Amino acid sequence: MLADRPAANVAPLLTPGAVPGLVWAFRLHHDGSAEPLPIDVPIEPSHDGRLWLHFNLTDLRTRAWLANLHVPQLARDLLLSNDNFQQIHIVDNCVYGVFSDLVRDIDAATRETGFLRFAMTERLLLSGRHQALSSVDAARRVLEGGHRVESVAALLEKIVDEIADTMDRMADKIGTDLDGIEEKVLADDTGSELRSSLGKMRRTCVRLHRQLAGLRVLFHRLEQKNTDNLTPALRLQAGKLAQRLDGLDHDIVELHERSRLLEEELRFKLEEQSNKHLHALSVVTMMLLPPTLVTGIFGMNTKGLPLTENESGFLVAAGLLVGSSLLAYLIMRRLGIVK
Repeated sequence: MLADRPAANVAPLLTPGAVPGLVWAFRLHHDGSAEPLPIDVPIEPSHDGRLWLHFNLTDLRTRAWLANLHVPQLARDLLLSNDNFQQIHIVDNCVYGVFSDLVRDIDAATRETGFLRFAMTERLLLSGRHQALSSVDAARRVLEGGHRVESVAALLEKIVDEIADTMDRMADKIGTDLDGIEEKVLADDTGSELRSSLGKMRRTCVRLHRQLAGLRVLFHRLEQKNTDNLTPALRLQAGKLAQRLDGLDHDIVELHERSRLLEEELRFKLEEQSNKHLHALSVVTMMLLPPTLVTGIFGMNTKGLPLTENESGFLVAAGLLVGSSLLAYLIMRRLGIVK
């Protein structure tokens, strides 16, 4: 979603004292280097660089501090909102919006979706989240590793790149897991855990596709939007980002289709196994029907039953039982029921 207002120079106003709820802060110098800043001391604006401030939005003090920040009201409202759909807006020389990201666990990204809220001016990038997110944390580590960014817009592009990289790594893992499942299916290994694993992979692919589709739409719209009123420092390379997301989304859709086909093949194999079991059960039942008839006849409590006075009557009856089963087997074999 895009919105445009007349361009205006928006300068951040940072109040004295330590910023509450600040997760990390960086000062971006003109040479592109990033300087980590301590979060327990006041952060002042500087002519030598721009700032990236990342907040924990579950902290009520943070929300109160952000409410008094000198940025456009619409951008402030979105930072403090609970909107859970992806969007990007342009107003008064400020770019702000919401991107989806993967929630970060202690050591890796999970499959749960979170949302990154941001507001960007020429000299300030404000970002916030309610849960720890993987991509902004990856961008932080990249900056600490010496990566240079020429502008605040370049930093936001790097965050989007990290979102794509995180999803790309997850897609690679899904592809590897599908390879293993495919080998098992081809080897007629139809364990119950395979269907469960395929179901989880399909759900993950659907979630990733939903996130990527939303991001793709945003950057395609931004690419078509007239952003001449924005300063160069705020112009995002929307076309480049959209192209990257298009390719990744195509890979995710292919993985989803592949997992669906594997699930269908696995279901067919399970049905085939069930049919074989039912066939075997039917054969056994048909072979036992004649002996059941024989035992039923000799078990009738009536006069005139054959072999009642014969000393070898039991052996004859047993022979009839075996012979009737053998006869049923030969008939089924003749008819092609048993091979």
